[in-house]
Amino acid sequence: MNLSSNLFNYFTLINLQKDRFAQKQKTHDYSKLIQGQEYVFEPLNDGLEAHMTGVGKGIKPLDYIILRCDCQLCRYQVEQIDYYAEPPNMWIALLKKVDI
Repeated sequence: MNLSSNLFNYFTLINLQKDRFAQKQKTHDYSKLIQGQEYVFEPLNDGLEAHMTGVGKGIKPLDYIILRCDCQLCRYQVEQIDYYAEPPNMWIALLKKVDI
């Protein structure tokens, strides 16, 4: 009985942590900004991945970025992100395309 109780507690903890982590993902809408002026987007692997340089605070790995791609909306997930020292809100990220 003690083992099953410990397993239950373990799986409950895992699910709680997963729920907290999922809630922290944010979506950042860059679809109204002008590519080449307000951000730089460089597609890789036929657009399945990309490098993007932009400005904005609070973007973290696993967050989503919405962009306008050829008159339609595209959603990318942030795989990695690094902020510049100056200006501190400028960043470069590796993105992975995901379904909307």
